[in-house]
Amino acid sequence: MEEDFKSLCKSAEEHGIKILLDGVFSHTGADSRYFDKFSSYGGKGAYCDKNSPYRSWYNFRCWPDDYACWWGVDILPELNETDPGVLAFLTGENGVARHWLRLGASGWRLDVADELPDEFLDRFHAAVRKEKKDAFIYGEVWEDATDKISYGHRRRYLEGGELDSVMNYPFANAVIDFVRTANAEELRECVENIVEHYPSASLDTLMNHIGTHDTVRAITRLGRGDIERPENGRDRGILTEEQYQKGVCLLKLASVLQFTLPGVPCVYYGDEVGLAGGEDPFNRACFPWGNENAELLGHYRTLGRIRKLCPAFIDGEFNCISSALGCIAYERNSESGSALIIANANCHGIEYTVPERWRGASALFGNAADGLNVPLGAYSAAILYR
Repeated sequence: MEEDFKSLCKSAEEHGIKILLDGVFSHTGADSRYFDKFSSYGGKGAYCDKNSPYRSWYNFRCWPDDYACWWGVDILPELNETDPGVLAFLTGENGVARHWLRLGASGWRLDVADELPDEFLDRFHAAVRKEKKDAFIYGEVWEDATDKISYGHRRRYLEGGELDSVMNYPFANAVIDFVRTANAEELRECVENIVEHYPSASLDTLMNHIGTHDTVRAITRLGRGDIERPENGRDRGILTEEQYQKGVCLLKLASVLQFTLPGVPCVYYGDEVGLAGGEDPFNRACFPWGNENAELLGHYRTLGRIRKLCPAFIDGEFNCISSALGCIAYERNSESGSALIIANANCHGIEYTVPERWRGASALFGNAADGLNVPLGAYSAAILYR
């Protein structure tokens, strides 16, 4: 397996791709060799053997059946992340963090970072940097990570020595809400708060997603809206044809924002080809090989080319020009060029009057200015560049 992983990383690098691993270090499975609740590994785990070397890795209130679990789920026993054995196993010289970087990984995404104590994050960050100075660490944080209070404790994720950046859930919710409700002012407020709060290095690398393995699929949220969980189980997220087409239309607009606002666009597999789905596990279906939405895929490829062409989208300053009547317009400005993005979330077309400095600018996406105005159809956008 390790040779396969090394080969994968090497091949990815040749294509300009870096691989980050998802590290789940707040808990293990009950059937892991370290806990071994079902004696799958010879009964040497913490559950079966009171003298197990892994006994101190877990918090037993009354051994063996009463133990701390992740969110009370008994098949997910919580790790004691500050235990010397756990720290050595995960952050030591030959520990998990450094081992997989040594094999070719370029960084980590830390699951449920809120539930990892500062001591652990400090040690993990130090281990990663010691092994590979440019390795990157993302954290799963659902709120504003710059002023997060978790379990009564103010976190210091982005003050240096813990995380490099985080998953941008506030962004995702604001973008989804904007394309569904056309409330441009709320989107502006969210983005300006993010820009104001985050250090520039973290801001420019925020993981800007509009859906993940922990949320209902973006196309489903956009095409159907959010619903209450059914009494007889989890929401499967099945769409009518009309809902699906609406979802595709709104997803195109949302993705323009995703690729042009501060941060790095992170596309959850399948979104780019129209994969729908409800709650976990229905949001984790197999990639629809042979049934991809080719038009939507072409749209995403166009956005990728535009982002690569325009350096302002990498680290350009954000300047919102207007946010009213269902339309938001903002600039991304850098020394090498500037872009103007205009997004219309109304169900009808509009004509947006551009500032004088943008008259005559070329269009990378959508329509260019026709004299004073840029014509925009319903749920559409334009990207001008100069």
